Amino acid sequence: MEIISCHTALSCCVVDSKGTKLLVARDKESPTPFVVGSGFTSSRYSHLHTSRLRKQRVPAAVCFAKRYEDVTTSVLSETYDPYVLDGLNGLSGTRETIPKVSIPSLPDGDNVATINSCFWEWKPNFNVHYETSGPENVNSPPVLLLPGFGVGSFHYKKQLNDLGRDYRVWALDFLGQGMSLPNEDPTLSSKDGNQYVLPGQNDVWGFGDESEAWAEELVYSADLWRDQVHKFIEEVIKEPVYLVGNSLGGYMALYIAACNPQLVKGVTLLNATPVWGFLPNPLRSPRLSRLFPWAGTFPLPSGVRKLVQVLWHKISDPTSIARILEQVYTDHSTDVDDVFTRIVETTQHPAAAASFASIMFAPQAQLSFKEALSRCQMNNTPICLAYGKEDPWVMPICGMQVKNQVPDAPYYEISPAGHCPHDEVPEVVNFLLRGWIRSLESGGSVVLPLLNDSQSLGYEVTKDLEFSRGGPNKLVRVQFHGFNYSLRSWLNSQLKPLFRRLLAQPLA
Repeated sequence: MEIISCHTALSCCVVDSKGTKLLVARDKESPTPFVVGSGFTSSRYSHLHTSRLRKQRVPAAVCFAKRYEDVTTSVLSETYDPYVLDGLNGLSGTRETIPKVSIPSLPDGDNVATINSCFWEWKPNFNVHYETSGPENVNSPPVLLLPGFGVGSFHYKKQLNDLGRDYRVWALDFLGQGMSLPNEDPTLSSKDGNQYVLPGQNDVWGFGDESEAWAEELVYSADLWRDQVHKFIEEVIKEPVYLVGNSLGGYMALYIAACNPQLVKGVTLLNATPVWGFLPNPLRSPRLSRLFPWAGTFPLPSGVRKLVQVLWHKISDPTSIARILEQVYTDHSTDVDDVFTRIVETTQHPAAAASFASIMFAPQAQLSFKEALSRCQMNNTPICLAYGKEDPWVMPICGMQVKNQVPDAPYYEISPAGHCPHDEVPEVVNFLLRGWIRSLESGGSVVLPLLNDSQSLGYEVTKDLEFSRGGPNKLVRVQFHGFNYSLRSWLNSQLKPLFRRLLAQPLA
């Protein structure tokens, strides 16, 4: 068995005699290593610390790991070269010479910025929750963080604690998610005493017979969130901001910048989802939208209520939530206990199930992701891309498609990192955000992160970023793709190693 890479003292990649790549890890509580999956994508990993699940009384049977008695602890020795030979670039048998750069660790103790939890009433019964830090940094640029679907401002705790030391930072909960759920039932009580009772909940909102006056046109859609963020910037922040969005938040950051360029200084996309919504937008496709009798309004139709009963029981189950987190986080040593707890708490809100249904049946945005990107390009809105390479949902080709449409946008590919790089490798994301904002604020006189001079803008630069996190230093590889890099270049880089491996295989 030959070692080809080693990221940390707790995990490494080995190749068996058949050339199969295996991820080998060692539990903190046990010196015996065990194989937790093959390949490099997080969707193939099967280990999640069972202690995390025990705290929430989730059955430990969610996760399994097959112990390999023939794998000795020497496999995990730190004496091996820590540089990664990426599985997508082929196994050439030679070590890459990659520069190593030390970056700051996350602050701790008294060094963290204080986070304040606040509410802003946009409209009657439209109470928006947000968290903020760094209010004393009065002359610093404002940064607004937009979360993904199913989470909220709590998912940006590591940015609020860290970036809040230098900037004024806000993190927002979209209406219908996080703590921006309504504080009263959007519907009048059912005449039959509300027969739609969801498992584990005594009170369920949104399943009545008629909508309340304030909720007659309420739909938790991308257009509602666009208007919400627009007014939040105008009324709370009161000046143009740098928008940062992960997943759904990335889609919304681009959409908001396209519709309100005067309010946005720049957009950073963190594994932004390129598609949101299933039903046609009534303004874009009025005839087609009429074919769908319900589009996320309140109250929910009877047929939808029954469907929600089934879906919500499965989606809100803590075991299902744990499995999703296991899938989207590549490094399973990342502590997601707080994120897990906050998601579970949100699902217990009486309005959560009906809000979920409204989101799922809401119409698409007035602009597609590609259209919003084109409009930002026309408006010369600065865009930065920072994508986790091992994301099983928004895969690297999605980031390269954005890069292909906006060649001037710096693109940082982070590995190992999954769908939520800001929470999995916050040290790297915060370092990149600081450097990008500093470059824009200086008018380009300060070069972008990882670059030595402005001439590097057109080329590919790869560096290993090193930082400490409560133990041995961690290494994360970041590739910068300049304006000469295209989707075609990326596809060639992926296909050539594949062809080399195929040609190297002996004929049967």
